[in-house]
Amino acid sequence: NFDHFQILRAIGKGSFGKVCIVQKRDTGRLFAMKYVSRGACTGRGALGGVLKEVELLSTLEHPFLVNLWFSFQDEEDLFMVCDLLAGGDLRYHLQQQVDFSERSVALLVCELGSALDYLQSQRVLHRDIKPDNILLDEEGHAHITDFNIATRLLPDGLACSMSGTKPYMAPEVFMCALEEIAGYTYPVDWWSLGVVAFEMRAGSRPFVVHSNTPLDDVKNLLITPLQYPRYWSENFVDLINRLLEPDPGGRISSLRELKRTQIFRHTDFEAIQQKKTIPPFKPPKDHLNCDPSLELEEMIVETKPLHKKKKRLAKQRSIQKENDVESTLIKEFIVYNRYKEMKRKAMEMKENEWQQELETAMANSEVAHLKPIEEASNEPSASGTSEPLDYIDRTPSPKSSV
Repeated sequence: NFDHFQILRAIGKGSFGKVCIVQKRDTGRLFAMKYVSRGACTGRGALGGVLKEVELLSTLEHPFLVNLWFSFQDEEDLFMVCDLLAGGDLRYHLQQQVDFSERSVALLVCELGSALDYLQSQRVLHRDIKPDNILLDEEGHAHITDFNIATRLLPDGLACSMSGTKPYMAPEVFMCALEEIAGYTYPVDWWSLGVVAFEMRAGSRPFVVHSNTPLDDVKNLLITPLQYPRYWSENFVDLINRLLEPDPGGRISSLRELKRTQIFRHTDFEAIQQKKTIPPFKPPKDHLNCDPSLELEEMIVETKPLHKKKKRLAKQRSIQKENDVESTLIKEFIVYNRYKEMKRKAMEMKENEWQQELETAMANSEVAHLKPIEEASNEPSASGTSEPLDYIDRTPSPKSSV
């Protein structure tokens, strides 16, 4: 619960949620805690998205995702405690006008391509890949966050809602909204990755699309051929072209297809998966890679600051009965603890190993090679005569009379 963590400072802000650095009191480990106002969620009809996000994250784990460690709630907020990535989000670095090299962009495409391939294996469609939702760790490795509008597809199923951020949405999402096609699937995330890759290298997006651009105009704009700077290498242009292919059937949409591109011909994907490849861009460590005004806003402007929550709730709970507090909690919100889940899985693996060892020992034991005992038969032998049976009579002999 909230009391298990010490609040250090605010580092992020969303439409109705905030993110702060916290330290777990018993281990001293640092995490990022995302907290969402229950009142704001309910008022904006966004509660379902938060519940679905926690449900999804509790089933996912990958080196290039922002993994969930704990989730809990109180009377005011819903909490998600995740990996802390101190390198900041990609949007922050783009605003700082970082000049990302082709090698930097290519490595990010590999790392996030690995994550998207894993999500596809779990039938999860993210639908909002953009610089704001890509976080860097201290070494510069990229991770996907914010699964608020993600969905888990049925086997061979399609998504059909118009979800995402317009400048990063694939053509088929707009075609679905215009009722030209029945739905869309995993290639939409790879299109978004292509837009991000172009923006990192060029400093601007490949298509001028705004939130108020009509759908027909967007659809026509996304199928126009792109113009690339002359200094971009041929292999890099080929990668972007194959990610920004308007036809989802011809677009790169798996790690296997990504490995076949010319630019990754000699790339060690196993080393990338294990984070052994050193990123060319390393976020600065002399300051937090986020907007410094967020901390002041939390301390001064926020009407219910997090650092005063303990006193505030203690006062409320002294008035309310314990049963009343329990009744205010959202029953559908999953309470999750990754440490407990890891222990459960480890014990399950041990039990399976013990079972296999037992079965192997039984199979190799002498008992398995013993012949079954055959019952005596009263039928005559092949010679036609039956062998006499010797009986042992243990009845005591009678004593002779005197």
